[in-house]
Amino acid sequence: MQRAFHDLQKKNKIPLQHWRIVTIGLILYDALAIAAAYFMALWFRFDCRFTMIPEYYISAYYKFIPIYVVLSVIVFWWMHLYNSIWRFASYSELLRTGIATAITFFIHCVGITVLFQRMPLSYYFFGILIQFALTLGIRFSYRFILLERKRWNSSDTVEAGKRVLLIGAGSAGQIILRDIKKAEKSNDRVCCIIDDNPNKWGRYIDGVRVEGGRNSILPCVEKYHIDKIFLAIPSATAEEKRDILDICKESGCELKNLPGLYQFVTGEFTVSALKDVAVEDLLGREPINVDLNEIFTFLENKTILVTGGGGSIGSELCRQIAAHKPKQLILFDVYENSTYEIELELKTQYPDLELVVLIGSVRDSRRLRYVFETYRPEIVYHAAAHKHVPLMEDSPCEAIKNNAIGTYKTAYAAMMCGCKRFVLISSDKAVNPTNIMGASKRLCEMIVQTFDRMIKEGTPDKLPALYAHKGANLPGELPQNITTEYVAVRFGNVLGSNGSVIPLFKKQIAAGGPVTVTHKDITRYFMTIPEAVSLVLQAGTYAHGGEIFVLDMGEPVKIDTLARNLIKLSGLKPDIDIKIVYTGLRPGEKLYEEKLMDEEGMRTTPNRLINIGAPIPIDVDVFLEKLVALMKAAEQNSPEIRGMVMDIVNTYHPSLNSGT
Repeated sequence: MQRAFHDLQKKNKIPLQHWRIVTIGLILYDALAIAAAYFMALWFRFDCRFTMIPEYYISAYYKFIPIYVVLSVIVFWWMHLYNSIWRFASYSELLRTGIATAITFFIHCVGITVLFQRMPLSYYFFGILIQFALTLGIRFSYRFILLERKRWNSSDTVEAGKRVLLIGAGSAGQIILRDIKKAEKSNDRVCCIIDDNPNKWGRYIDGVRVEGGRNSILPCVEKYHIDKIFLAIPSATAEEKRDILDICKESGCELKNLPGLYQFVTGEFTVSALKDVAVEDLLGREPINVDLNEIFTFLENKTILVTGGGGSIGSELCRQIAAHKPKQLILFDVYENSTYEIELELKTQYPDLELVVLIGSVRDSRRLRYVFETYRPEIVYHAAAHKHVPLMEDSPCEAIKNNAIGTYKTAYAAMMCGCKRFVLISSDKAVNPTNIMGASKRLCEMIVQTFDRMIKEGTPDKLPALYAHKGANLPGELPQNITTEYVAVRFGNVLGSNGSVIPLFKKQIAAGGPVTVTHKDITRYFMTIPEAVSLVLQAGTYAHGGEIFVLDMGEPVKIDTLARNLIKLSGLKPDIDIKIVYTGLRPGEKLYEEKLMDEEGMRTTPNRLINIGAPIPIDVDVFLEKLVALMKAAEQNSPEIRGMVMDIVNTYHPSLNSGT
């Protein structure tokens, strides 16, 4: 017990001498309370008249009570009732006090009856009730006094705190409510609770009234002058949360959300676990689940290369691959700053990971040859690309050099060095492209499908080993029995990626506006970065070569709606606090994106969110001939590059506002 005292003293920074005094005082109090409890029970039995109590009852009481007091204190000590921190007393302390009382009741009944005298039944019954009330009351009164003192001390400053509306009267909501009440560094006060269960309406939880269902949210915000809304319904579906948040965002209040059931499992139901409501919470789509076992089996103990590993998609690919125990992970990127950041993160989070970080460009044939011949990756995720539509419209040759030629060089090096699978990260902008970036990604898809077809037909020698840098042709003969499988994975925009609209909107809102939207009706498909990457990894496990995997990204979202929701989530009003300005479509920009071209068929996979588009037949010989010419033209920065791309990608139709 001395050790327990020391532990409590260190944890709570309370002098050990103080704990000893408190413990001795509590023991003395219990001794008096226990003795008094049974005397009062005997006294009550005889109408509160001491002279009416028979001598043999008084004698039995006097003889047994010293023994009983000592045994009771020992039981209380054994049940840790003398080293609990009673200012935080809760159900655990109540339960232990109840168990200790039950044990002592049994001791008293047996002891006094067997050793001395059978007592009146009321003596046993009222004695234990009074004992329980006295011993428990002194302990919980300490917490009650502290809470009342805090309430009175904070009554003068409550106006400086925030008034909270809590959504969810379940277990999570109750824990959040109590966490707010006992918080010492916050004046936040829960004024009312909302829950869709009609059986809870009009009832109280810790003194706070459950006002009604979701339709009562806005009236309660006005009635109680609410500043914050806390959503504590971890079991709600994404669609249910979206519907509730759609109402909450109209209130102008600060919104916090308990992310999910994970917090229930880990016990993180506290105010600190609440997060700002993100715009993806308003999409109303269930989180995407993948078969982790399939991915683990596919990636475990493999040497894996990720090109563009420092970018938004590439870095998340590295994170998720690292979690699946690869033999070696090679991160390859031309941008050193972002690459350095993900390197530090991976080394910190996965100290046992064999990580290789290399700087280089997919346009550099010599560098690619060195990387592939040195490390011999078995799987390649090719995420390196230029992706900004307006910038590429002004620099079309750079889009072709980096995206199309870079993909060709990487794919060729993978084939030469015996890579097993090559996965291209493509884009929905490759479907009926209206901009050079989308057209270049469509070229990438055509390139990997051509590689796969030539290998399956046994004619990989027809693939031109042409590279832009003089003298950089890969020497040597093609390896025997080439088995490299080439696939592409196509998806739309990812929330929060570098250069996406959401980080831009947040900066504009923080600066006071205006928020710029290109067109009122423009729509896009959205997915979170981790969701997109997890589907990319699973699609890689389904590959047999030549497929274009198309990720189901749900329903398209209006960018204008996205902007307005972000403004509302910031507690501001669109067009009043923050102006929205429509700037017009940018060069090469579509009003809407497509996931499949009309001529592509669709097959399903075991994951309903991953579909397969059938390869579009192309004349490989003609395609390769035109591709070689396109590569040369791009290296020469030819002004005819856009027309040459149109000749190869017959679905490419530049928009009227495209560059020249």
